[in-house]
Amino acid sequence: MSIADMTWRSKGACHGLDAEMFYPDNEDHADFAISVCEQCQVRISCLNYALDNREHQGIWGGATARERRRILRQRRQSA
Repeated sequence: MSIADMTWRSKGACHGLDAEMFYPDNEDHADFAISVCEQCQVRISCLNYALDNREHQGIWGGATARERRRILRQRRQSA
């Protein structure tokens, strides 16, 4: 992904919020972060970024690391 493709980041509902809330110690404590993502206009771009870059931690595009691993497995099985 090029620098030009990163413009979505400044449009995120999370922009300006404390990044720590998107990296909970336990995915069971991710409800607030996920609720922010649900209202976000660039959620899909964020999720795709995390999937493309294999982000291993945090909430991206409303998905936990566990959910993103499942999405990647499903993509591989469909290919």
